[in-house]
Order: sequence, then structure tokens, then C-alpha cells
Amino acid sequence: MGKNNADLSRPFLKWAGGKTQLLDEIKERLPDDLNADCKYFEPFVGGGAVFFCLNDLFKFKYAYLSDINEDLILTYNIIKEKPKLLIRKLKKFQKCYGSDEKDNKKLFYDTRDLFNEVNNINPYEISDKNITRASQMIFLNKTCFNGLYRVNKKGGFNVPFANPKNPLIYDEKNIKNVSKSLKNVELVVADYSKSLSLIDKNSFVYLDPPYKPIDGKKSFSGYTKLGFEDEDQKKLAKFCKDIDGKINAKFLLSNSKPEDDIFERLYSKFKRDSVQAKRFINSNGNKRGPVYELLIYNYEI
Repeated sequence: MGKNNADLSRPFLKWAGGKTQLLDEIKERLPDDLNADCKYFEPFVGGGAVFFCLNDLFKFKYAYLSDINEDLILTYNIIKEKPKLLIRKLKKFQKCYGSDEKDNKKLFYDTRDLFNEVNNINPYEISDKNITRASQMIFLNKTCFNGLYRVNKKGGFNVPFANPKNPLIYDEKNIKNVSKSLKNVELVVADYSKSLSLIDKNSFVYLDPPYKPIDGKKSFSGYTKLGFEDEDQKKLAKFCKDIDGKINAKFLLSNSKPEDDIFERLYSKFKRDSVQAKRFINSNGNKRGPVYELLIYNYEI
């Protein structure tokens, strides 16, 4: 607490479903006893907006961040261990991206091809090739359509070029801040369920799974080769019930507020607050308006 804005960490990627816009609502619903000694778990870390915000507030002595996206965790690991070398490579991308749309488009698709040529990556390896890959990941994220991360059935990144004007490919100060924030963090490629054995009664768990579509239509499920359907939502609800009943730990979960009552049924014993958010990821710009989301938690505030 007491940091000025220049010292705060924030997401280094644009991320579909990122929680920056809901941080105030989330902070209002934190456990009263949350502190630096609590173990923090975020097993769908994505862009990490909630972690960066809460870690700036509480300075957790231990945090566990995981995701099934190998390239995402690889990039976190590179920022944690080698921020200066990563910045050097990002500077080259920033310098090469100019005012000529044709050249920028070629740079994007050439980079995407190189990114997709690599298979069997080791997200924990700190090497020049992985530093290069992390820089490609960030460049593609900042110049692709809506900052989406989507893969085809073969696992290839397939989001098209967006032709942004004067994009900020990287923020050197923020990357250095993020590196410091990750000092006491365990970064893991894993399904959320793998964290259960590590959670204890002194833990706080924040969960931000792939959202159920609010209108009953097919969800954006291209984040990995695997989707996240109603059966997955039911398994996640059981996971939360285990956190609550078997471990006696605290959790906060965010999700959509769909037309059906699935979450009212799955989380009937827990508190459920409806909060307003703005939808930024939609192919139809007229539909990027206010929507309601759910915050579900198992403690008194």
C-alpha cells in the first residue's frame, strides 16, 4: 500500500474477459482477513488483472498462478526471470512496426508463421528461443484482432491482423514492475483442479473460468484446443464446493449471468452478486455494451 501509480503492476497483454473493469467490485468483496500471509491462488490466470491488483495491495508471500495455455505461462516465466532481455526483443518489434500497413501486415503474418512453427515448447525453460517466443506472443497480442488468443484444432494461433495505428507493443516500466510482482509466485501449466492439493484453510482462491455465453449461443472456446462447456462448469462448481466444505478455504469466482439458471443451481449455497460490466470483445461493435456478470463467494463481507 502506498505505491504511486508508476510502481503498480498491470496486465502486459490484452486479454478477452480481462477483469480490469471489475476490480473495484472485486475489491469490495474481498475477505476481511486477507493479508500477505494468506496463500493466493488464481488457477485461470489469463491476463492477471486481479492478481496484479491484489498483490500490489497485500504483497503476498506466496502465490500460485496457473493456466492451461503453455505460451501464456512461458511469457509470465520469461518476464519473471529475464525482463531486460525480453524488452530488448520487444524494442525491435516496436521499431519495425511503422506507418505502412502492407509492411506491418507482413511483419504480423511472418511472426505468426514463425510462432506456429514451434512445437513441444517447455514453458519453464529460460532460454533465448523462449525469450524470442515470449516477445512474439506479446507482439501478436498487441496487433491482432481484439487482442484475442485463439487456436485452431491443430493448436496453431489463428487470429488475424488488426492493423492498429501506433500500438504500444510494450511498456518497459510495467514489464519491470510485473517482474518484481512475480518474485514470490509459482507459475504452472495445469488444469485448475491440480491446485486443490495445495490449497489450505489459509488460502484465498480467485477463479475466472471461460464464461458461459449469456444468450445460449456457442461460446468463444478457441482459447485452447479444448472447450469449456456446461459439464466443465459443473466440475468447477464441485471444485469450489471442495474448497469450501473439505478445506474450509475462501474463494471468489466470476462468471457470466446467462439466460438460464445454471449458476443459481450450481452455487445455491453461496453468495451471488450481480454486477455490471462492459463487453469489449464482440464482432458487432453495437453489442459491446453493459452486461451483467456474477461474483460468487463463500464468506461474509
